[in-house]
Amino acid sequence: MLTGFFILLGLLCVYSYFLYPLILILLPARRDMELVPEPPKTFPKLSLIITAHNEAGRIRSKLDNTLEVQYPANLLEIIVASDCSTDGTDEIVKEYIEQGVRLVRADARKGKEYAQLCAIHEAQGEILVFSDVATRIEPGALKKLAVRFEDAEIGAISSEDRFISQDGSVVGEGAYVKYEMWLRRLESTRAGLVGLSGSFFAARREVCEQWDISVPSDFNTALNCAKLGLVAITCPDVVGIYQDVKDPALEYRRKTRTVIRGISAIVRHPEVLNPFRMGLFAFQVWSHKLMRWGVPWFMLGFLVITLVLAGTHRIFDLTLFAQILFYGIVVLGYLFSSLRTMSLVKIPFFFVQVNLAIAHATLQFLGGKRITVWEPSKR
Repeated sequence: MLTGFFILLGLLCVYSYFLYPLILILLPARRDMELVPEPPKTFPKLSLIITAHNEAGRIRSKLDNTLEVQYPANLLEIIVASDCSTDGTDEIVKEYIEQGVRLVRADARKGKEYAQLCAIHEAQGEILVFSDVATRIEPGALKKLAVRFEDAEIGAISSEDRFISQDGSVVGEGAYVKYEMWLRRLESTRAGLVGLSGSFFAARREVCEQWDISVPSDFNTALNCAKLGLVAITCPDVVGIYQDVKDPALEYRRKTRTVIRGISAIVRHPEVLNPFRMGLFAFQVWSHKLMRWGVPWFMLGFLVITLVLAGTHRIFDLTLFAQILFYGIVVLGYLFSSLRTMSLVKIPFFFVQVNLAIAHATLQFLGGKRITVWEPSKR
């Protein structure tokens, strides 16, 4: 029986990150992501919604970047959704009114999604594009998004992340983000994304009609697409460029907040787990979300069962040695930050850090903690 638990826990540890992508690869793809429709004769009207809370230090740079985007001026509406900023952000935005920028200030501070909802009510575009202040958009991004919406089956489109450290190099999360983008491409060609890049994505107006302010907008948009029989896809040639968080402690807290909000979203919309209602999309949510949130507990259980079985067979001894070596490398990375520049250290270190954040967030959620308002991470 113990050997059976050993095998089961070992499989559970690797399922979400390795077996799930393999299953997706074996499933038939529903669309060829390389086939891009021809540019339309007339582009749709877009409303670009930039969500901000106390971003006085970065909002000018964001608006300057946005105004450089190449899209017909008469078809582009730029809205800054202020989540009750108190640091002068709104006054800076008003300086850009003559350049076509609108300010929509939420009537109460209820979080990012509520500020977005206030902007949605004011927006006039057929396609709504959402972006954070910290994300830089390339000049041709909006046209590329608009072309993809020529496909009537597409309900939402996510950008792909380009993660840059403070000195311009790729850090541990850079490799992790590359993996996530690869996994998104697999999901995109099956039942669609289960979560978009919250910092830069677009959706049809009808997808945004059911806007649940208690659920992260990236997940809510993907869920609404599935409910409407549409698909949310990733767009490899549209990127959102952003830097890592300056303070590692703040980055850890950002991860815990993300998981708490994700668990809250599933609890609020349990129908997303019903394969009889949501089909393959439900399988993807189970595999990408719930099974990944279980990884820290699977790893803990796997270590315990290996310790119990150690000494009874060589395979268990080798497995225990491999785990001790793995966690030993992580401890060295924690004690000596200079070692984290090495791939051998930074990837295991980041992986364990992520799973510690997941475990911490799960315990906080079970303890009753919920996330409502939003503080953007300082990058």
